[in-house]
Amino acid sequence: MLRRGGIVFLSCMVVLFLIAPAFAQEVKDAAHLSMFNHYMYVALAGALGLGFAALGCGIGQGLAIQGTATGIARNPGAGGRLLTVMMIGLAMIESLTIYMLVVVLIILYANPFHVI
Repeated sequence: MLRRGGIVFLSCMVVLFLIAPAFAQEVKDAAHLSMFNHYMYVALAGALGLGFAALGCGIGQGLAIQGTATGIARNPGAGGRLLTVMMIGLAMIESLTIYMLVVVLIILYANPFHVI
């Protein structure tokens, strides 16, 4: 017997595989469709990449704050130094998400179909 998560996963996969033929269409203008597919894939990859980057940074920031709070709880006298180090660390962690946003925007606005 499958657990609830397995049943939900399998039912989602069945729905995804059955929906794909319903949205199939004939190719009328190959160049236009190729450009549309490129932007569609770039937008999907950018959204997923930025989502994973934000998820990882959120987890990292949570662990950093947890460690700092534990350190301050164990040694309240070192609170000022720990807070400074934590703020610098949080800025570095947050910069990873901003770098991913910059990469996504560069890829999104780089047009390989533009004729020079």
